Amino acid sequence: MSSLTISIIILAGSFILMLIMGVEISYALGLSAVITCSFMGINLLVVFQSIFYKMANYSLLAVPCFMLMGEFMSIGSMSKNIVGLANVLVGWMPGGLAMVNVVDSMFFGGVSGSSVADVSSLGPIVIKLMKEAGYEEDFSVALTCTSSIQGIIIPPSHNLVIYAVTAGGVSIAALYLGGYLSGILLGLCLSVYCFIVSKKRHYPVSEPFSWNNFVRALWKALPTIGCMVIVVGGVLFGWMTATESAAAACIYCFIFTFVIERAGTRKDLLQAFTQTIKTIGSVLILAACATAFSWVITYLRIPQMVTAGLFSITTNKFLMLIIINVILLIMGCFMNMVSIIYIMVPILLPVVQTLGMHPVTFGIMLILNLGIGLLTPPVGQVLFVGCSVGNISIERLTKALLPQIVFMVIALLIITFWPPITTWLPTLAGYIV
Repeated sequence: MSSLTISIIILAGSFILMLIMGVEISYALGLSAVITCSFMGINLLVVFQSIFYKMANYSLLAVPCFMLMGEFMSIGSMSKNIVGLANVLVGWMPGGLAMVNVVDSMFFGGVSGSSVADVSSLGPIVIKLMKEAGYEEDFSVALTCTSSIQGIIIPPSHNLVIYAVTAGGVSIAALYLGGYLSGILLGLCLSVYCFIVSKKRHYPVSEPFSWNNFVRALWKALPTIGCMVIVVGGVLFGWMTATESAAAACIYCFIFTFVIERAGTRKDLLQAFTQTIKTIGSVLILAACATAFSWVITYLRIPQMVTAGLFSITTNKFLMLIIINVILLIMGCFMNMVSIIYIMVPILLPVVQTLGMHPVTFGIMLILNLGIGLLTPPVGQVLFVGCSVGNISIERLTKALLPQIVFMVIALLIITFWPPITTWLPTLAGYIV
């Protein structure tokens, strides 16, 4: 047995063993990388330099800004105003409140870029409205969870920023534009499901559409829409980088919430910063350890082995992409999203590029796969937040999620096999040549 094979066994074996022992995944990644490097006699300084090079990337500063912005939004009236606008737009349709749940998540995703923030902020509002209108509790909570996944696809998504940094050379603006139609597609698929269920269960319809109500709701929601314009428009029109637009939007939300609305207290402000620091701290530790693990994977030439292995199974592009999606779906059930991005992008990106898939398409496909993983046990973060917000058991929620996940997989397959859904807008804007 060659030393290369032994090193791969040590890397994978030590990582799996530590996970079984209950070691936190970030430390398991880092320690398995150190153990493997020690066995191979690699100077750890080289690995630390790789970590520093990745973590010192200017674009990553956008991540804590997006997180803090979501915290500020949940304090003031921005969340409620989004629900009001969505209610006027689609509440008159069959199963109107279910449609509202999907559309308000689409709007909120275009501002916060966070599924957890979506469920935490909009969940209590929409779930209560749906239950009072006669919707089943498990259906309401499940729809709140699935629709929130739009938040990690529709810009601004800090996960797309992490993917762009990991992939290298992928335009954040192109990913933002690619995420728009993809997120809308996901919303449409969920809306079709809502329509079918609402017709079958005879869910109520809200009051008819009124232009007066629309203008009134749009006026209230203008501050939230303004935040969206700052975040996305600043990047797309070249006025600001993704990091600068995130910081500007964060300041905008702070001024609107604490100065204009006077909605928050000093305690709320302190809690927002505290929560953001806790979250970004854990994310950065995980990212650093995953970078070390990824460096070892690249050094051992595992991406080339995986590519050769997959092509030895089949050379059919359709089957290959199905296999890659299944791998990502399974990994999303058991691992954190950030760690999967850092580990799997260097492995799978060369494979899909060989198949002719654009990195923007792969990025959206990857994030949606991992978004579905957020809804599945045993580590689905959105699943557990939904249980807490909706006061429902994991068993009931998981059962209600299954048919909705089927429609999410339909959206995933369309994104995978119909590239224009992710590349048309970036090409039109000149970000893809």
